[in-house]
Amino acid sequence: MTFVRGLFTALLVLMVSTAGTSVAIATPEGQMTWAVHISLAPTWFDPAETQGIITPFMVLYALHDAMVKPMPGNAMAPSLAESWSATKDGLTYDFVLRQGVKFHNGDSVTAEDVKFSFERYRGAAHKTLKDHVAGVDAVDPRRVRIRLKQPWPDFMTYYGSPATGAGWIVPKKYVEKVGDEGFKKLPIGAGPYRFVSFTPGVELVLEAHEQYWRKAPSVRRLMFKVVPDASTRLAMLKRGEADIGYSIRGALAEEIRRTPGLTLKATGGAFTEWITIIDQWDPKSPWADRRVRLAANLAINRPAINEAEYLGLAKATSSIIPSAFDFAWPAPLYPRDPQRAKQLLAEAGYPNGFDAGLISADFVYVSIAEVVANYLQAVGIRIKVQPLERAALIKANQEKKLKNLYRGGSAAFGNAATRIEAFVLSDGMFAYGGYPDIDGLFREQASEPDRKKREAILHRIQQLMYDKAVFAPLFEPAFLNGFGPRVAESGLGLINYHGYSAPYEDVKLKAR
Repeated sequence: MTFVRGLFTALLVLMVSTAGTSVAIATPEGQMTWAVHISLAPTWFDPAETQGIITPFMVLYALHDAMVKPMPGNAMAPSLAESWSATKDGLTYDFVLRQGVKFHNGDSVTAEDVKFSFERYRGAAHKTLKDHVAGVDAVDPRRVRIRLKQPWPDFMTYYGSPATGAGWIVPKKYVEKVGDEGFKKLPIGAGPYRFVSFTPGVELVLEAHEQYWRKAPSVRRLMFKVVPDASTRLAMLKRGEADIGYSIRGALAEEIRRTPGLTLKATGGAFTEWITIIDQWDPKSPWADRRVRLAANLAINRPAINEAEYLGLAKATSSIIPSAFDFAWPAPLYPRDPQRAKQLLAEAGYPNGFDAGLISADFVYVSIAEVVANYLQAVGIRIKVQPLERAALIKANQEKKLKNLYRGGSAAFGNAATRIEAFVLSDGMFAYGGYPDIDGLFREQASEPDRKKREAILHRIQQLMYDKAVFAPLFEPAFLNGFGPRVAESGLGLINYHGYSAPYEDVKLKAR
């Protein structure tokens, strides 16, 4: 018996010793550098201001954490909330917070922070959320109750996915102390990395938060360098100045494939891009005529653009809804038919075409806007390209200041309803107008408990979008990225549909 007790004690000591060794090995080391394609904006440091696009989550997945979020192998993984449940009537959702989780400043994550974060939220779909939610209760420090005004089938899609930032939690006491602007200057979250410094237009530096609840990050420091020029991003990869380079397309992507030590990685799934026809709600504009909008769709050679820009890895589409999304309707593809496009323009009263003003695009995708503009001009729609920096374009878009056309896109998670809500409804965050029949059908589907009936309504909305030629959809793009020889795990593609590296606590450098 004494021998057994002695053996047990020895094993226990060995286990403790081994555990200690494991922690030591897991200590974060090294620096991983990203060459990012856009200029980072402080608004992306604050979940409350999340737009209906995926770009902010490049930062949010590092600095912050959500109640529920997409993770590897789970599109709705328990995170700050270790569990949740809904009542049978669909009116109440109870969340249990994970015990012992702390923000970067040492404050515990509590139900009050969850309540505060929801009530403070003002980003994408905030009106939809507020219209459906009757109240948020901090039942006790670890229990949160969200009460709905009526059953809402999409509640968890809006709250538990990057369709919005409403479920991403910030520290109430700290935000109240420093204010909104102070928070963006020195954000504190509960994510795997803490804020170190930010130089606008240059770089963002983050450092590992070793007490992160899921696991300690492997890499000590993350650096995101702003590099708008794709050829420079590629050169940085070749020289070892960057470990990962985002959005490197066309001939430069082919060069990654040919370069020893570099790897080309395509991500996507929730990403669609399109041309938004802003002027269709101006009755004096040629774009108010459906025939003109249809002509534009028939003018564009999508397969040719796909080969040139995405190496043929993208998927041409006639919808702004990703085909993998729940409730997506398979819209028939628009064929390229320039002769029919010219005929439609003539029927609409523009046999010699017309001056269409500007097509705006951020610098990353200006080459696609230029090719689209060339195809439009070939049938008589004369238009010039206006390049804008990403953050400036998003801001102008939210404030409804863009004119004529713009190259739009979104890789935000969700389903057909969330994408329609942001870009199609009359009061959507990025909509410049709307159609009463679509608005009415959207309200109808939002409260429809029967899934099949709801799907039929959402399909009808998408059919109307197609029939009216509301957009000129282009692709479900392949987001092309490269990484270098030091990288053991880039994080690219670990989370289904997510274009960027994530989760950051999983990225790794190769052992020296």
